[in-house]
Amino acid sequence: MIRWIFATGIIFLLLMFLLRIALFLVFSSQGNSFLGVFPSFILGCRFDIQFISIVLVLLLLAGSLPFLDPFKTNGGRRMALFVTGLTAFLLAFFYAVDFAHYSYLSQRLSASVLNYLADTGISANMVWQTYPVLRIILLMVIGSWLIQWLVKMIYNRIRKAPGEVVTRRSRIVYFIVSFLLLGLGIFGRIGQYPLRWSDAFALGSDYKAAVALNPLESFFSSLKFRHSGYSEAKIKKSLPALAPYYGFATRDSLDTDFGRDFPVRAGALTTRPNVVVVICESFSAYKSSMWGNPLNTTPFFNGLCNQGLFFDHCFTPSYGTARGVWAVITGIPDVEVNTTTSSRNPAAVDQRTIINSFEGYDKFYFLGGSTSWANIRGLLTNNIKGLHLFEQQDYDAPKIDVWGISDKNLFLEANKRLREQDKPFFAIIQTADNHRPYTIPKEDQQEFQPATAPKDSLLKFGFESDAEMNAFRYTDFCYRKFIEAASKEKYFRNTVFLFIGDHGIAGDAGAMFPKAWTDERLTMEHVPLLIYSPALIPPRRMTALCSQVDVLPTLAGLCSIPYRNTALGRDLLDTASYTGKAFSFIYDPDGFYIGLIKGGYFYRKQFKTGKEEMASVLNNDSVSALDAHGPVKEGMQQLAEGIYETAKYMLLKNKK
Repeated sequence: MIRWIFATGIIFLLLMFLLRIALFLVFSSQGNSFLGVFPSFILGCRFDIQFISIVLVLLLLAGSLPFLDPFKTNGGRRMALFVTGLTAFLLAFFYAVDFAHYSYLSQRLSASVLNYLADTGISANMVWQTYPVLRIILLMVIGSWLIQWLVKMIYNRIRKAPGEVVTRRSRIVYFIVSFLLLGLGIFGRIGQYPLRWSDAFALGSDYKAAVALNPLESFFSSLKFRHSGYSEAKIKKSLPALAPYYGFATRDSLDTDFGRDFPVRAGALTTRPNVVVVICESFSAYKSSMWGNPLNTTPFFNGLCNQGLFFDHCFTPSYGTARGVWAVITGIPDVEVNTTTSSRNPAAVDQRTIINSFEGYDKFYFLGGSTSWANIRGLLTNNIKGLHLFEQQDYDAPKIDVWGISDKNLFLEANKRLREQDKPFFAIIQTADNHRPYTIPKEDQQEFQPATAPKDSLLKFGFESDAEMNAFRYTDFCYRKFIEAASKEKYFRNTVFLFIGDHGIAGDAGAMFPKAWTDERLTMEHVPLLIYSPALIPPRRMTALCSQVDVLPTLAGLCSIPYRNTALGRDLLDTASYTGKAFSFIYDPDGFYIGLIKGGYFYRKQFKTGKEEMASVLNNDSVSALDAHGPVKEGMQQLAEGIYETAKYMLLKNKK
């Protein structure tokens, strides 16, 4: 039985490999040679093995039951051959639809084709008039029959071959080894994270990714996103409200992008500085020292803020690390539904980013763990040209927990590579230690010295436990070790460091902020934003509202980089266009509402009920009836809804 199962798997694997070659030969190779896309074929085989292993493990588990053994009972034989026949038909069907889809859109099959079922009659007529449907069906039938004939032939040969005596112990060993091999095939790699569709986009181009994927992988990975979309009518209706803030033109069609070209800004730096962006895990504002938290968890970072350009009213567009990274890299709020994120959506993986406007810069991304998490690797490697990506396996430092190496070692490893550069560089460092399980490495405990606080003080000032507070304090320790190390390097004086939280943490901030920050859960999105470069930028504390999406336009403007912006970020230092137009957009996928902070108020609207609320973010006073029901509320509503609708469009249309 095991010999037949693996022989069947080899048949399916060869078939899928030949179909991948057919895709390369039949359709445009877009200037790629066979050798150039050979890594796509290797990765594609791993995707194929994933699917095949699922089928084979079902056959193995069923066949291990005596009454379903295909070599001992007629019922088992019929069941096994039915499964292989159904698999053959599914392969023929999916590849037939996939080839038609690719010839039409130059994209592998995705679950978006199911949306055509809403207009079944029109869609069926279009297919009938466009493709040789009868010939395709005939080929599907013949192909399925040939595959099943091969499977049956091998079955009969193995059944007729001389048998051998196998002990019960040997059968158990064979079963366990086979099950583990198939499990490895399903997982796709030896490591913490399984093989995912996003790994295809690490190959460097959309075409190479398309060759690597198979229609089953691309279809089922996009199934949960098939309702992701936008309303062109709502976007066009919103443009007049957005235009004063973004310079968008009113238009009748959305066929073109929302691009605005920005030349070098007057007053920008002329030294061609390096850039280091630090995305800080769970850097919740009210838990830190910059707003006077008595537990004084981040004294070193507070000192940096006093020496740099510190924005104390920065809000992330949403909650969650994957959404935060997305907003920084793309300049678009991640308004995907609450069950997932845009980084996991195959239809959204192709994105423009202003990072590519830093021409002549070497690009780096440092993460202590793996970018397989949340499919972030696809977002990074597919869209940032020439990216040097460093993950857990690329460092000498040991792994300390599920998130990889410690943040201290991550910073030191990054510094070790950055000091070797002889060209300008743009680097992103993403931290992780300020997160459960709140690990403090043994190597740092003596120098760091964990602290304790009374339980009532912990709860009053934002923490559930000493472990959580010490993880926050350890983050500050890591920032200190990084800046101390970097300040000794020659690159330091001509480098702009930008620190920003990936998100905040919900909690009681009543001792430090107006009650709306707690009642409306603004603590989930309120984070520090610091631009630190003591040799280049004078210190100042800024109270203007801002967002993660503003990071890249601000850095490009500051560093004298001309750029094209096709997203929703703005240059915070371009006082001519930003002054008087500051706001922060918020989308809560779990609370299912959109909101806007502007002019001292927070406005939000529930999607399900349509309920609208307003609260003051300056004090605990009630909102006046005129503002709560008049032009102020109406303007905030139009701006919030306009950003939400436009962001939904950009997630799918902001392609390179």
